[in-house]
Amino acid sequence: MSENSLPDTQSAPASNRRTYWILWAGLAAFAYSCDQLTKWWVTSTMVEGQSTPVIPGVLQWYYIRNSGAAFSIGENFTWFFTLIMAAVSVAIIVLARRIRSAWWAIGLGLVLGGALGNLTDRLFRPPSFAMGHVVDFISFPNFAIFNMADMAVVGGVITICLLTLLGVPLTGAKAAVKDVSLDD
Repeated sequence: MSENSLPDTQSAPASNRRTYWILWAGLAAFAYSCDQLTKWWVTSTMVEGQSTPVIPGVLQWYYIRNSGAAFSIGENFTWFFTLIMAAVSVAIIVLARRIRSAWWAIGLGLVLGGALGNLTDRLFRPPSFAMGHVVDFISFPNFAIFNMADMAVVGGVITICLLTLLGVPLTGAKAAVKDVSLDD
């Protein structure tokens, strides 16, 4: 039996680790900023319930405030979603020290930026602290109404799922590939 191994990225130079961290933090900040700026734009130029066609029959801006999760599920559990988003954000920040892959940095950065964007709404928007309603405005026919934070979270989760399915480790730890021959 012979053993081949992939490159050991655990011992990646500090400059590579710093690059992954900067990518992660930069993407999180970008996703968060896009989310908050678009929500500011919507709340300052539209009234709640207003619909504005962007591509008629395909895309419209439709300003609503959502107290629940996706598809307005759990509207009476706003406080629970606030806790979940805070926990996810803390977990990602703790995991960030272990990132040794640009793709993991992208996936986790997107999820963090989106989670923080919606968490900001939950904490600081009406009706009260930690019970705030999330601003949603992107609407396709016969689909949920969502925002940029939701898009970042979904994109990040898809990236993380693909990385997991492909066996790409978060930490870049050495992975062994074994050849098994019938002679052994």
